[in-house]
Amino acid sequence: MWEKFYSKNGLTAKYIAKELLDVEVGEKIPRVTDYSEKLSIGRGTVQIALELLEELKAIRLEARGHLGTFLMDKDIELLQEIAGISPLVGSMPLPYSRKYEGLATGMVGAFEEMGKKLNMSYMRGGLNRLEAVRTKRSDFAIVSMMTADNSLSKYPNLKIMKKLGENSYVSSHKIFLADVNETVVRSGMTVGVDMDSLDQKELTFSEFEGMDVTYVHINYMQLYDMLDSKKIDAAVWSLDDKRITKTFPSINFQSSKAIKISKDTSEAVIVIDREREEEISEKWGSVEIEKILVFQQEVESGKRIPKY
Repeated sequence: MWEKFYSKNGLTAKYIAKELLDVEVGEKIPRVTDYSEKLSIGRGTVQIALELLEELKAIRLEARGHLGTFLMDKDIELLQEIAGISPLVGSMPLPYSRKYEGLATGMVGAFEEMGKKLNMSYMRGGLNRLEAVRTKRSDFAIVSMMTADNSLSKYPNLKIMKKLGENSYVSSHKIFLADVNETVVRSGMTVGVDMDSLDQKELTFSEFEGMDVTYVHINYMQLYDMLDSKKIDAAVWSLDDKRITKTFPSINFQSSKAIKISKDTSEAVIVIDREREEEISEKWGSVEIEKILVFQQEVESGKRIPKY
C-alpha cells in the first residue's frame, strides 16, 4: 500500500493529506476541481488520491450531492505521516519534581487536545538540551530564562520562541545544609556543584564567591545522598524537590548576585534553531501556552494525575 505513494497519485495524496490537516471534522473539503486546478493535474488523479487516503483510513469522507463532500473523520497522526510531517521532538529536565511532572504533562496534554503528537525526551542539564537543538536531535529545548540569556550570545543560531512565565520552571532556589545545626554558609565548607546545570552552577558560584570553600563536582541527582552522607556540607537546589526540602534545613541567598540569578531561573522558555522557526511554528500550530500552564498547575495541586 505504501509503495503507491511513490506514484503520481501518491504524491498528490501527500499534498492533499497536508491540506486536510487544516480542515476540521464536519467541514466541507475543497472540490476535486479545486485540487485539479491548484496542482495542474487531472481530476482522475485527484479522485484516486482521495480514495487512497480513505483506503488507508487516514480520512473518512461523505458525499452530499450538490452540497459537496464533507470530512467526517481523520487520523491526524496518519495524515501527518503521509504528508511527511514528523511530530515535534522536545527536551526538558528530568521530571524529578511535581512542577516538572506538571510541565511534562502540560506539554503532552496540550498537544493531544489539539490532535497533535509530541515526543519529549528528558535530559539533565540545560546546556545539554541546547546542544541537542544545535545538533538537530531536538526541535526545541525547555530551559530557564537565565540559561537561555547566558547561552544565546554564544549561539546566535538559537532563539527563544516562547516564554512560559514566572515560576513555570522552578518555584525558587535555596541553599540546603547537611548539618541541622548550621544556620549560615561559611568558609571551610564542602559545596556540591553540578557543572552541567548552568542554573545551579551560577547560583552556587555567585553565593560562595570569595569564600574559602571546596567544590565537589556532582550530578544534581546525587544531591540528596551527598548531603545525607555529609560528603558535602551545602548545595544549592530547588524548593520543588520535596524529598530534599523535607529532610534538610535551608537558608536564603545572601549574595545580591545570587538573588538576581534566582529570579531569572524561575521562568521556563522554549528555545529553537532560528533557521527552523517557520517549520517548528507550523508544527506547533495553535497549541496555547496558557493550556500548558493549566495542566502544570493542576498536577502541582493534585487535581490531575501526571501523564507524560
